[in-house]
Amino acid sequence: MSRPERRSPRMLPSTLSRRAALALTAAAALPALSFAQATPSLQSWKLATSRRTGIHDVAPAPDGGVWFSAQASGHLGWFDPASGRTELIALGSGSSPHGVIQGPDRAAWITDSGQNAMVRVTWPDRKVTVFPLPAGTPYANLNTCAFDKEGNCWFTGQSGFVGRVATGSGEVSVKQSPRGRGPYGICSTPAGDIWWCSLAGSFIAQIDRRTGDSRVVEPPTRNQGARRVWSDSRGRIWVSEWNSGQVSVHDPAANSWRAWKVPGNDPRIYAVYVDERDIVWLSDFGGNAMWSFDPRSEKFDRIAMPRDSANVRQILGRKGEVWLPESGTEHIAVIRTA
Repeated sequence: MSRPERRSPRMLPSTLSRRAALALTAAAALPALSFAQATPSLQSWKLATSRRTGIHDVAPAPDGGVWFSAQASGHLGWFDPASGRTELIALGSGSSPHGVIQGPDRAAWITDSGQNAMVRVTWPDRKVTVFPLPAGTPYANLNTCAFDKEGNCWFTGQSGFVGRVATGSGEVSVKQSPRGRGPYGICSTPAGDIWWCSLAGSFIAQIDRRTGDSRVVEPPTRNQGARRVWSDSRGRIWVSEWNSGQVSVHDPAANSWRAWKVPGNDPRIYAVYVDERDIVWLSDFGGNAMWSFDPRSEKFDRIAMPRDSANVRQILGRKGEVWLPESGTEHIAVIRTA
């Protein structure tokens, strides 16, 4: 395994017949199959590793595999659903990765709280490059990251920081967040805007991509514990509320909010993800379950996790697949929706 490089390389930029016409007309008249009519199926695998990984976040890789952050062992993990094989790529001395996503350069981008740095792993050559936070930056407790429309990588630090790795130059900049500690989840919208949420501060915020400043937006429920955020196809921001057990949505265009209590006696909603059909997926620590929520019907559907204390801390997917890391059981799982 090659030694991680501590430098800032240039990033990659990221006419019908009458019969056919009648057939198309007839098909158009049929009711569309909604997601609620489909039956999702869950499949899971025990990670085939010789050590505990501390699997935390997941992200589909460009080759059909799935990356995961191995927080306990200091690796980027790669899982092959076809064979069940797992590979671990060392990220550097003291590494403790938290979030992972695929960048516009098809590389894995990782928030590494142990190294107080962002890390990029190119694919498929697996070259590791470390982007340290600026000299003098305190321990940021890096959490999650997302890319804006220019290809800049924005990240959160729960100690009270929001920052950016600039496309092209690789320069890393950091700003203190409004109201101090708490920045956790972050997402990009279809328009390329960046939103994040504060777990400790119980708010969401939009980043001014030019200045790096953040504009706070207050949810209607006080002290709700906004943990993760995700955008739907309309640019609405969905929020998993850890303390309140709710899922809420903010529509920036209408400056409006709505919220729904997740069913169960003590829901603890950790992660949120919106799939390609605008179905909202939620992980529930309190009920050891996954929930799908259809905003059109406002209906929740529950998928029980097969093992106790699955502790799904993040959700991400690709068309027809919703991927889950079971941090409590060292399993990786997928819900197939197609």
